Amino acid sequence: MRDGSGAGDEQADSLRADSLRAASLRADRLEADRQPAEERAGDERASSQQASSKEASNERAGAGVRSVHLALDVLEAIALSGDELGVTQIADRLAVTKGAVHRHLHTLVERGYLTRNPTTARYALGPKSRLLARFSPQTDLVQAADAPMRALRDRLGHTAVLSAMTPRGALVLATVAGASTIEIGVRPGSELPFHASAQGKVLLAFAPPPVKERVLARPLEAFTARTVVDRARVEAELARIVQQGYATAPEEVVVGINVMAAPVFDARDGCIGALAVVGSIRVLPEEPNPDTVTSLQGYARQLSRRLAQPRRVP
Repeated sequence: MRDGSGAGDEQADSLRADSLRAASLRADRLEADRQPAEERAGDERASSQQASSKEASNERAGAGVRSVHLALDVLEAIALSGDELGVTQIADRLAVTKGAVHRHLHTLVERGYLTRNPTTARYALGPKSRLLARFSPQTDLVQAADAPMRALRDRLGHTAVLSAMTPRGALVLATVAGASTIEIGVRPGSELPFHASAQGKVLLAFAPPPVKERVLARPLEAFTARTVVDRARVEAELARIVQQGYATAPEEVVVGINVMAAPVFDARDGCIGALAVVGSIRVLPEEPNPDTVTSLQGYARQLSRRLAQPRRVP
């Protein structure tokens, strides 16, 4: 039989054991709480590092895209100038520093896309640019259009213009100056808006639906008081253009100037260009002369036949 002292010791031992177990549980809970907190902190640091890395990558990609844009701007400025250009002239035209231009000029010369005149220190198109131009399908279009454009100019007296589609509008490929002593026209390389130029309207009217949607989903700029910027009205006009086979743009880009354009089709039934005449609103009135319409459409069909278009041309 145990005495009172032994029972008390057992009770004390039991209490101490319970206390130790409770302390151990608390420590385990604290450790469990601490580990997720550290893991969360680690995850947050990793996430922050990933975001910073992604942001830096995006910045590098953005800088790369801007660099490509500038290189192409430099190439276009020289190609469309009609003459050799110096570093200062190019920088002024593009509103960038001479240092930025010079870096791209050096690369383009090294790759053969430009040449540098050692006497004048000016730049012109190089052999690779001319080689690429020879392989361009638009070269065939420009060559095929030369005779019809000259005949159209001689028939009507107006400046004849050939354009093709780019993502931003109607790109002027070639012009034949009119018979008037006051020349009215546009320079090759100019890009005309889809919704406000006769050439742009023709190209957009015969373009696939996704192209129309992309163009018309953007805000349409008003160049004059007569520019149509309402999407529904533009869509209705495009439908009329398909039906009548030509487009006009009286004073929609420049006050006092009108343009009439007709589509040019290729052998696959695609509208690859627009043949147009340009003149003052006085000699090329808003209500088109039937003879002007007939002549323009006739030479556009002639050009389409030269390109072996089999279906749309009667």
